[in-house]
Amino acid sequence: MGIDGAAVANVDVPGTKLAREATELIRDTTSELIYHHSRRVYFFGSLQGRNRDLSFDPELLYIGAMFHDVGLSEAYHGSGRRFEVDSAEEAKRFLKAHGIPEDSIRRVWTAIALHTTPGIPQFMEPEVALVTAGVEYDVLGIDYGAIPEADRAEIVALHPRPDFKHQILGAFTDGIRPKPDTTFGNVKADVLEHFVPGFQRGDFVRTILESPWKE
Repeated sequence: MGIDGAAVANVDVPGTKLAREATELIRDTTSELIYHHSRRVYFFGSLQGRNRDLSFDPELLYIGAMFHDVGLSEAYHGSGRRFEVDSAEEAKRFLKAHGIPEDSIRRVWTAIALHTTPGIPQFMEPEVALVTAGVEYDVLGIDYGAIPEADRAEIVALHPRPDFKHQILGAFTDGIRPKPDTTFGNVKADVLEHFVPGFQRGDFVRTILESPWKE
């Protein structure tokens, strides 16, 4: 089977120029870990879309999946923004350069920006819901049994995940350690609490009580 323009686990990989250029860009600018993870997110998200009977644009889902973690790379360590936003902005620049319509760009941006904010994406557009579904499947194993073992094995054979649990936690730690304040109110605070000595997570209640308001 080919890498692009072919079917893997009965999921068609977009064979468009946009998708091919996105593949080349992510492969050239991210680690093998992030590249393979991002590809699996597309496949697992697509299969979850089929399970949920959702009609989605495969190309937009593919771009969202491929760009969703680029903000973890060293180039963005000094941005001061959540890595999800850095990833979304990079996808936005890529899509704008290719003349993609604004509504499509908005969908991809939102899908990436919200992929670590559980409880919201599933109520939004299919592409937004399915980037998160793919991430949750590959990273957390949510709805693990919803995808047949044979399909899962075919995807992992093409995009292997050796020691993935520890490797992805290391990537998260390296990507957000330089900007710990960006973890306030999101799941990545758990990562720094486990792996960065001295990290103190933001406290929502304390923030309210210690605000400048008198009462």
